[in-house]
Parts: sequence; structure tokens; C-alpha cells
Amino acid sequence: MATASATSAAREILTRLHDVMAARANAQGKLDSVVDIIAKALHSEVCSIYLLRDGELELFATRGLNKEAVHVTKLSLGEGLVGTIAEKNETLNLDEATSHPDFAYKPETGEELFHSFAGVPIVRAERAVGVLAVQHADPRRYDDVEIEALQTVAMVLAELIAGAGLIDEATARGTEQRDGSTARLTGLKLVEGMAAGYAVFHQPRVVVEHTVAEDTEYERHRVYSAFDKMRDQIDRMMSQAEFGAAGEHQDILATYKMFAYDEGWSRRINAAIDSGLTAEAAIERVQQRTRMRMREIDDPLLADRMHDLEDLSNRLLRIVSGQLGTAAQLGLRQDSILIARNLGPAELLEYDRRRLKGVILQEGSLTSHVVIVARAMGVPVLGRVRDARRQIGEGDLVLVDASQGAAFVRPTSMIEEAFDAKLALGQKKRAEFAAMRDLPPITKDGTRITMMVNAGMRDDVAAIDTTGADGIGLFRTEFEFLVSAELPKRERQQRLYRDVMEAAGDKPVIFRTVDVGGDKVLPYMTADADAADEENPAMGWRAIRLALERDALMKAQASALIAAASGRTLQVMFPMVSEPWEFDEAHALFEKQRAATAAKGRLLPTSIRYGTMLEVPALAESLDMLLPKLDFLSIGTNDLTQFLFAADRAHPKLAERYDWLSPAILRFIRRVVEQCDAAGVPVGICGEMGGKPLEAMALIGIGIERLSITPAAIGPVKAMVRSLDIPALRSVIAELLAAPPRDMRATLLQWADANGVRIS
Repeated sequence: MATASATSAAREILTRLHDVMAARANAQGKLDSVVDIIAKALHSEVCSIYLLRDGELELFATRGLNKEAVHVTKLSLGEGLVGTIAEKNETLNLDEATSHPDFAYKPETGEELFHSFAGVPIVRAERAVGVLAVQHADPRRYDDVEIEALQTVAMVLAELIAGAGLIDEATARGTEQRDGSTARLTGLKLVEGMAAGYAVFHQPRVVVEHTVAEDTEYERHRVYSAFDKMRDQIDRMMSQAEFGAAGEHQDILATYKMFAYDEGWSRRINAAIDSGLTAEAAIERVQQRTRMRMREIDDPLLADRMHDLEDLSNRLLRIVSGQLGTAAQLGLRQDSILIARNLGPAELLEYDRRRLKGVILQEGSLTSHVVIVARAMGVPVLGRVRDARRQIGEGDLVLVDASQGAAFVRPTSMIEEAFDAKLALGQKKRAEFAAMRDLPPITKDGTRITMMVNAGMRDDVAAIDTTGADGIGLFRTEFEFLVSAELPKRERQQRLYRDVMEAAGDKPVIFRTVDVGGDKVLPYMTADADAADEENPAMGWRAIRLALERDALMKAQASALIAAASGRTLQVMFPMVSEPWEFDEAHALFEKQRAATAAKGRLLPTSIRYGTMLEVPALAESLDMLLPKLDFLSIGTNDLTQFLFAADRAHPKLAERYDWLSPAILRFIRRVVEQCDAAGVPVGICGEMGGKPLEAMALIGIGIERLSITPAAIGPVKAMVRSLDIPALRSVIAELLAAPPRDMRATLLQWADANGVRIS
């Protein structure tokens, strides 16, 4: 009954507003008519419209307050009840307005006669551009049906005032606070680098231009059709799952499907259409309600679920409006900085690499898959930039300095000049490093350091030639799985692995077996019921743990690698090994696949060299049991660091809290190196730590002579290596680790400077 009443009240008002909007009267005359219509329909003694102009809420029209206050009464954002509604983008419904702590009395309005107050924001592009308020002399709360009607009418008002030019265009886009001035945004450094380009939103927002429906049944049909298309999309994603027992569902897809088929959601959209809104306006109306609820939710799990519904609403809105493309599908027209709430790795790869210069994410973490892909692409990424959508407008010039965790929006000429100078200096250094391509990484005392690159895509192999690297020390095989809509078939994997080895020529390639699970969720792979809601996915059901249980995935990969390496040496290593028996099982699985390949009479690799990643500290305590079985060991510093410090790298407050040059890390790695040397097993570093010149110097100082790093780091690290005297370094490192200084980093920098070591 309440919904029907709200629908009836809204429809009555919208029918009359449609005539007002179509009339030839000027904008002020239309607003004067609007407040009369609303006041009469809701039997309210006061109805007022405040619009945001030049940063202030100005009383534009009223019925019931003093007419002399129109265009005179102004409130700042956050000032009074009206300012609070606009600032917080929320509804207020009070039986006694003066009892609210934010109440501000404006004597020129004559509002002291009225006790009750209800106000709703007039929203455009997610921003409050005004407030619609009603008041009554008697102290009473407005009924829910009246509030629903006000909220629906506010949507139509947003179209009217924008079309009449009553608010600044920047305000209509939700950018009134930008005012053309420079904004400096800060965030989390996810992928280092500098980039300049014009802002492009990954999913351009659909702006609802027409809110009042001409034909309700036609609008209803459009929504039904859009729901069918959206549900088909979700069903296709669900049907692609090829793992797990019947009834198990990957968490996010299960939630999506639940919301996609939620009758309550579709019923609310239908009710909004019944009130007289177009299909787009009805979806946006329900979405606004969802956003207001989200602001009231403290439970992060529930808030995440509301975000899921928000994403689905955007999907439905794009379907019903016919605006289906992302910015990648629409095409980049110039050097661009991509703005997104979050991205998947496949979505990033859709962009034209020639024009995509940088990425700014409102969310994102150091461990997200898109960061790994962006690093491989050489695209700087700044994450956790909460104000990105509010502060950046489509087409704004943006300068990203991810290395400093900052971005400049609409920079001044002075900022541009300083940025260009810093960028030019970086390009000059890169040119110097490129000129060192054919120079060997040999220290001043004659020690040859092995320098390899990390890769994850076929195109990355070209970095061997461009950098002069010794090979690929880590090929992340999971990229093929992460960017695929379905489990890659064995033949497809085999082609990729063969192409990589052929492109590398006579230089070695070490393939890391697939590291998925945890935070690297595959949409086609159902999660373990106990692992679906992992609190710390980095330490969860992932990598070798998952691969040994779901061994069909690992068997297919082993078979593909063995077939691809026919006539060559195959080098594989297993990630996230915690105990020797995990290596034994993975090794046995590969050997079984080798035997199966031989039984079919197919050509085998000339040899298979087996290694493992040391990322879990526990493995260091059982190396004596494992080393006799290994051909090589790689220390993965990224995960090792967070496990040693019990510090989640994805947590913004912890991401850079602990230093790689901590004595705890250096001492730990030195013990591992000493054990490997004693056992005659080659050991190297595989991670970001080895790609930083000062950290690489420290690693060499504790005995590391093999590094696998990003291609961009080869030049700076090689320059450091060629300026280094190892005996002198190892002597000072031994002293520093015996009696660590308060600031190891500063001490090593001073030593490097005093000894002519090139640290750029």
C-alpha cells in the first residue's frame, strides 16, 4: 500500500512537471511553478528549491517562505540542514527542525513558523547540485511515501535545472569543487614511473538526460529486456566454471547472480517506472537509494555486497541505454591516463599500449593481478586515490608521478615544466642505460653477476634483446589463466610456452608453475567452500597448495610444458612451497607426465631442471632436507617480506612500512645463501627487491650473484654492478649485520657515495 501511495503521489507530480518542463516560461517561472505543484500535491505549507551556485546553496524558489529571501538566502556546503543534505548527499526527515545539531536559522526566510522539515538532495552525476525541501507548521515526520515522492521528483528537477542552465556545467558534472584549479592527489605507489596524458574513465558514466516517461509500458519492456541480457551475461560467466563439485560457486559470481535475479531489486525499478520515470531514470533512482544506504553501513562485508549491486546497476544502465563500451572498446584518441575504481588484467590488456600512459585506481593493491600486468606492460599505476572521480574530470590533463605516490590534475605551467624536466632526466638516464645493453654486468673486481628479467606474456621476451639480459629468470605462467575467459586448453598453453622458448633462443627460461587462488581468483574456477572468504588470501589456498589439490590444472600445464620443450632443457619452479613434501609431490606429478609423454612416443626435453621459490619462511628451516633434490632455488622477496613481518602488502598503511634493507631480511637471506652455497645449489633473487640498485647492492654484499628483475630495472642495476667492488662491499656488509646501525639504508647510501657506486 505504501509503495502504491508513493507511486501515485510521484506520478501526479511528474505528470504536472512534464507540462511545466515543456512550457515556454523562463527557468525562474518554471521553478516557481514546481514548488507550487509539489506543495499542493504533498499538502505541505512550504516547498523550497536551493541550487548550488559558485560553491553556495542559493534559495531559488519557494512557496511558503518569504519571497524576499529568494536569491538572498545562501548557505555554504555543510551549513544548516540544507547544507548538510547537500554535503552528505543524504535525506533528512525531522519532526522538529530546531532540535537537529546542524540547524541554522535564517531570519529573512520567516521559517520560525514551521517545525517539521524534510529535504532530499537533487543529484546529478552522483553529486548533489541542489536541495528540495518541504516544511510544515505542525511538528510531524513526513511519511515514507512522501519522502519517496520527493526523491523521485528531485531526479526530474536535476534534468530541468541542468537543461535550463541554472547550474554551472562543472557543477552538473559533479566537478564544481575543481573550479579549474590544480589538484594534487596522493595514493599508493603500485607501479613506479611517470606519465602524462588526458583523463579517460574506464567505464564512462551514463548521464540520464530524459527522466519523465512518455509510455510507461514501453519503458517497462526496455527494463525487462535489459534484465534478460544482463542475466544471460552472468549465467555465461557462471557456466564457464570447470572446477569444483556441483553446487560450489565462486563467491563474487554467486553474489552477482543472486543480485541479478533479485526480485526485490527489479520490483523497486518497476515501481519507479510506475511513478512516471524512464527506464534509465528508474535504474538511477534505485541506484541513488542504494548509495545512500551504503553510506550508513559500517559492516565492510555488507558494504562490499552493496558495491556489487552498484556495479550491477551500472551494467544494467549501460545495457538499457545502449552505451555498452568501455573506454578501451571505444578507443583512445590521444595519450591517456585511465581512471577506474578497479580493473581486471584482461581489461587492461584491451587498451592501446601506444596511447595508454598511466593508470589511477580508486582502489587497487600491490598484490592485485592488474598491477602485475601493468608492471609487465611498463605502465605506471597509482592506487588508493579516493578522490579520483570527484577531483578529475574527463579530458583533464593529468601528470602521474607514481614513484612519488602523487598525481597533478590540471597542472599549472610551472608544475608542467618541473614535471617535464624530471621526465626528461629519466629519459636521459634510460638512454644511458640502453647504451649499456651489450656491456656485461661484471663488477670492478671481475665478478660476473647473472641478470635475468621477469616476464609473463609472449611479448615480454623481447626485453631480453632490448636490455641484454641473460634470459628469463621468472616466467609467470598464470597470466595466460588470468586474462582468459575460460581455462586455457593444453594445446594453447603449449603454443605459448614453445613461442617463449623459441623467442629466447639459446638463453634460459624458467617457468614458474601457475600461481592462482588467494587474491588471484579465476572467474571460471570455483573456489573451495572454506577458502571463498579468506581474510588473508596471500597466505591462503593458492599456488602449490591449490595446484596439488586441483591437480588436473597442474597435470595439463606439466604436459604442455614438457611437449613445448621437446629437444630443449626445461626449467620449472614451484611457488609457495612451505615443506619439502610439497616439492616432492609436484616433482612426482611432472615426472609422471614426462613418462606419459614418452609412452606416446613423443620427443622429450633433453633434461628437466627443477627448482622452487622460497617465499614461506618455514621452508628455510628444512632446506637441509630439500636442497639435495633441487637444481636451483629462487628467493621471492615480495611474499617473503610480508610473511617475515606479518605485514599485508595490500594494506595501504603497511605497504611501505617495513624496509627491504632491514637487518632481519638481510640476515635471513644471508643464511639461505650460505646453506645453498654449501650444498652447491645456485640461488638467486626473484622479486622487486633485486630491481632497486641500493637493495641489489646489499644482496650482492650477502652473496647473491643471480638476479631476476623487471626489464626497466636492468639498466640501473647493471650500472651499479659495473661500479662495484665486491670484496670491499662484503666486508662492510658483514660489519653492519654484526652490529646494525639505526638506519641501514642511510648507512649503505653513504658507503655507496663514498666508494663511487652508482645508485640512481
